[in-house]
Amino acid sequence: MLTTLFRFLSRFPLAVLHPLGAVLGRLTYLASPTYRRHLRENLAGALPGSERLRGVAAAQAGRQMLEIPFVWLRPREEVLALAKEVTGWELAEAARARGEGILFLTPHLGCFEITAQYIAARMPITVLYRAPKQTWLQPLMEQGRGGGNVKLAAADLGGVRQLMRALRQHQAIGLLPDQVPGRGEGTWADFFGRPAYTMTLAARLSEMPRTAVIFVYAERLAGAQGFRVTFLAPPVAVSGNLGQRVQAINACVEDLIRRCPAQYLWGYNRYKRPSGAEPPDPTESEA
Repeated sequence: MLTTLFRFLSRFPLAVLHPLGAVLGRLTYLASPTYRRHLRENLAGALPGSERLRGVAAAQAGRQMLEIPFVWLRPREEVLALAKEVTGWELAEAARARGEGILFLTPHLGCFEITAQYIAARMPITVLYRAPKQTWLQPLMEQGRGGGNVKLAAADLGGVRQLMRALRQHQAIGLLPDQVPGRGEGTWADFFGRPAYTMTLAARLSEMPRTAVIFVYAERLAGAQGFRVTFLAPPVAVSGNLGQRVQAINACVEDLIRRCPAQYLWGYNRYKRPSGAEPPDPTESEA
């Protein structure tokens, strides 16, 4: 039944899905105390005085939810036509001309589902993905995210090797650097002034020789007109040891969010402690 509903929603244009999603997002905010608490705490902690963004952020999260069926299941050319404005793509072209592999980092900002499709229309890309908790969504995710120039790499040891192999072959890979990792896959790093368990994978991949790091996000345009896709060099240099690289990536994600704060998934439990992970050392945060 849920699969049928998902496919049914994909038939509608963004002009229908985005307004409907905005209503759904606001209703979810009102109906779910846990979601409401996460959104309010994360937003207030990151951007003090941003109370006015609560409802807007909830509406944007709803738009993100209902645009997924469209982005995954509509013909690729129809989806790509929604990239109305694109800036910074020359960074990827320059890296490819230098014979470098490219590590594309896309946070939970705007329509992060469309970025890999845009890149894949211009070069092959291997994308890391984590299997959804809802098993019915798995085949839809694989259909929507994979195929064509997109190869999917599972979030396991084999998938990591697949990403590394692609970089060694000077190809493109992509992942979400602000996704909370499992125990043993991350370290505590500052994120908007609070310790957040942060993946080390992106930082490790950035250390590989001849690898360019490029951030990308797709901002929703008003009136369901499409998306503005932005590629940019790291606002903070991703260099140094592993811990410094992890912290630099978090700082870069912060910078992107400040450019488009209403479209970040503030309701995502970014500060959770994975089961079995040691809590952050308070002496380190004080330092």
